[in-house]
Amino acid sequence: MLQGTRQAKARAKHLRRKMSLPEVLLWQRLRLRPGGLKFRRQHDGLDYALDFYCHEARAIIEVDGISHDMGDRPFLDEHRDKAFQSKGLRVIRIPARDVLADPDAAAESIVLRCLHQEEQ
Repeated sequence: MLQGTRQAKARAKHLRRKMSLPEVLLWQRLRLRPGGLKFRRQHDGLDYALDFYCHEARAIIEVDGISHDMGDRPFLDEHRDKAFQSKGLRVIRIPARDVLADPDAAAESIVLRCLHQEEQ
């Protein structure tokens, strides 16, 4: 199981109480264990709090709002993704606007990508 630092664990716990609307909409679907997959919300991993994590598929799901396109954020996201990839994990990034537009389709896309990952 992927675990994080004490600081990441505290941050994840705090963020579980303050989820964004796209995260809440996605969690309403992912918590039902679609495809038989168990997802964790705001899970701590390394030095980070992850939006969602599926241990069975070794997949991290990040819901990216517009702030992920600004400033040094793209560089920071790339650095973070590489850290997880070096541990054999896959990062799936979903734009927040896609979740808001059709949360069911966004959840289905995530599940399909996670199930496909399990076959590899």
